[in-house]
Amino acid sequence: MELDELYQDILLDHFKHPRNYGPLPEPEVLVDELNPTCGDHIRLTARLENGRVADVRFDGQGCAISLASASMMSELMRGLTPDEARARAADFVAFMRGEKDLDPDTLGDLAALAGVRQFPLRIKCATMSWHALEKALGKLGG
Repeated sequence: MELDELYQDILLDHFKHPRNYGPLPEPEVLVDELNPTCGDHIRLTARLENGRVADVRFDGQGCAISLASASMMSELMRGLTPDEARARAADFVAFMRGEKDLDPDTLGDLAALAGVRQFPLRIKCATMSWHALEKALGKLGG
């Protein structure tokens, strides 16, 4: 299997079977993020426990890129401190904008989104949930 096919399979898997999809029953924070260009909408809920991200969930509607990225993001955040989560979000956004290179081993499934960087209008799709996470962390005081 070619690398491009593998990445496409990863994206489709996260899109068709999103991880952590649905609202938290009792979130500490709720953030809505909308991409007015295409109408994608992400609602992110989160809570901290003992100074770490205990849970991040999302729902909404959007393209395969935005929902797959939100699914991947939600998996990576659990257990991180707010500062660690904020740093990961900033690194990913910078990577998507072509401002920073990241080690493929560090990216994990997120490497499947690297090809999106060739399409500037789709970068917002890939980073929308990450911006929602940054807002949520700000509201949590983390």
